[in-house]
Amino acid sequence: AATTGRVLMAYLALRQITASLGLTSLGGHPQMVRPLVAPMAEAAAETRYGNLPDDTRYLIRANAAAVDNIGVFFGEDIFIAIGSILLIKGFLAQNGINVEPTTLAKWAVPTAVSAFVIHSIRLMLLDRKLKRDLGSRTEKAVSSPTLLPSDPPTHSPAGSGEERP
Repeated sequence: AATTGRVLMAYLALRQITASLGLTSLGGHPQMVRPLVAPMAEAAAETRYGNLPDDTRYLIRANAAAVDNIGVFFGEDIFIAIGSILLIKGFLAQNGINVEPTTLAKWAVPTAVSAFVIHSIRLMLLDRKLKRDLGSRTEKAVSSPTLLPSDPPTHSPAGSGEERP
């Protein structure tokens, strides 16, 4: 049941949840995306469609990197002790607006949920694109008859003079 989009959606959810808990250094491109997430997403596509062209591999890798960026960017604002929340609080305080970090974090939740929904739709569209582009190739391979090797000759190779039964 694993598709490229589903694998990436699961990582997006994991990344947003961990970032909202303040664990922004838990994942990342060098630690998680390149060695684990992108190969898993590529393998999900290969399982369904066979060998992938290079441009499809790069598309999947780009989406894996985007998932990490989006998950952290929108998830970290839910954590009250992250630099972005403290920067916003400081800027508003300088302009005479007193806001608690918990209030800012509370208002970051709808944005994070919206980012998850929007990017999940993009990942479903990625699955649809892969099916449209690569699915026809797989269907052709499945629907074409399998060619069996021709029956062995009834005589031995030329020059041996022996006949086979």
